[in-house]
Amino acid sequence: MSTPDYLPKKKKRSRKVVLTLLILAVLGVFGVIGFVLWTDSQVERIPAEELTSLDPVTGEARNFLMVGTDSRENLPDDFEGRFGDFSGSRTDVIMVGHFENGRGQLLSIPRDLRVEIPGHGIDKINAAFVFGGPDLLVDTIKQNLGIDIHHYVEIDFVGFANTVDALGGITLSFPFDSRDVKSGFEIEAGTHTLTGPQALAYARSRSFEELQPGGWTTVRATDIGRMGRQQELLLTMLDEAKSLGNAFNLPAFISSFAKQVRMDSSLDVPIMLDLGRRLFTLDESIDAISLPVRGLTEGGVSYVVPTEEAQGVITLFKTGQPFT
Repeated sequence: MSTPDYLPKKKKRSRKVVLTLLILAVLGVFGVIGFVLWTDSQVERIPAEELTSLDPVTGEARNFLMVGTDSRENLPDDFEGRFGDFSGSRTDVIMVGHFENGRGQLLSIPRDLRVEIPGHGIDKINAAFVFGGPDLLVDTIKQNLGIDIHHYVEIDFVGFANTVDALGGITLSFPFDSRDVKSGFEIEAGTHTLTGPQALAYARSRSFEELQPGGWTTVRATDIGRMGRQQELLLTMLDEAKSLGNAFNLPAFISSFAKQVRMDSSLDVPIMLDLGRRLFTLDESIDAISLPVRGLTEGGVSYVVPTEEAQGVITLFKTGQPFT
């Protein structure tokens, strides 16, 4: 029905403006829905029958097993020669995220942790992935640490680097010139925005050095130090994704992440949207810690085993209490 001629022109214009805004709002909603559905279609899902060890969600709390694998497949030219040429993939990063009641916690598990792998005996925890893939790794964590696992997320070398680049890099500060000859990391003192390859080299560093007044000095050159750097990168990535300055990079970051990861099939769109809401509205910063361990050599093999403090840390993690 046309607008009556006797209405004032100002009122006609107001109606047109309101109608235009309504149309744009509807298009925006459908655009967001379309983007979410398209993004979800890019994720590689692991069939439920291949991840039978996952626990059902029974309440507010959700535990996400986040795994970074060292697959060399499809490494671009600027990565070659830095990380070896091993076939297949192993777990290079093992973290469990716990989200409950507006709080987030992150527990890193050393890949050399001595565990009983169901059906395979004593070995390092990262061997579980080699023996039986994600499902055996989930089962091994549950059996040895008593932590329920509700969801599984996996990303490899290239995927991590691509996701960092999609975000526009990650900004970190370094008090001294720093390097790791083995991983290829090298940077001058100061604040820098790391590219994907640089962030990956930093995350994988096990021979980290700083140019202190007395010369090149080894710093945190252990798996514990390495896990600290990985947590630093992950938490910084989350903070930068939430910042207004990265608003224009966020769609590219989300779509890039979706293309690079493998997830369990139960992580559907509603759950992912809820997780995103939780991450972006956390009451506090994510509380992060590495499982307390000590070295042990057994049968000529070097392991790490939990210290006396480890069970207390696990209990705090499982109940969503701040780490002390």
